[in-house]
Amino acid sequence: MKSDKKITKELVASKRFEVRFSEVDSMNIVWHGSYPLYFEDAREAFGAKYGLGYMDIFGQGYYAPLVELSFKYKSPIVYGMPCRIDIHYRPTEAAKIVFDYEIRHAETDELLATGHSVQVFMDKEYRLVWLTPEFYAQWKARWNMN
Repeated sequence: MKSDKKITKELVASKRFEVRFSEVDSMNIVWHGSYPLYFEDAREAFGAKYGLGYMDIFGQGYYAPLVELSFKYKSPIVYGMPCRIDIHYRPTEAAKIVFDYEIRHAETDELLATGHSVQVFMDKEYRLVWLTPEFYAQWKARWNMN
């Protein structure tokens, strides 16, 4: 029996990093304010890999500000630890860009933290864009994300 449901592939990018001294608190554990920076690095890696970087979006006449950002700790991340952040694109019909994140120990693959973010589109006059911009619809079609 054939399914009528369209099969999409998963878009994932990864970035390795080592925890720097400036990213930890007095307990030698990654400070909570460092997580958004790791997620930003992951979004930049994703954009470079799939052609959806901030300058790509800006070049089409839009901004893509974050409107939602969350993370959950699973295990302590400490100074000098080799890590990898994986970013997963989550398709949506809305005019949004949705990502999930996993930070893992680069050598053991232990899950250390998870996260989630949502970005919307604004035009260059800082007005919220309610309908999917044409360039983003084309991007989604290119990667079979419709």
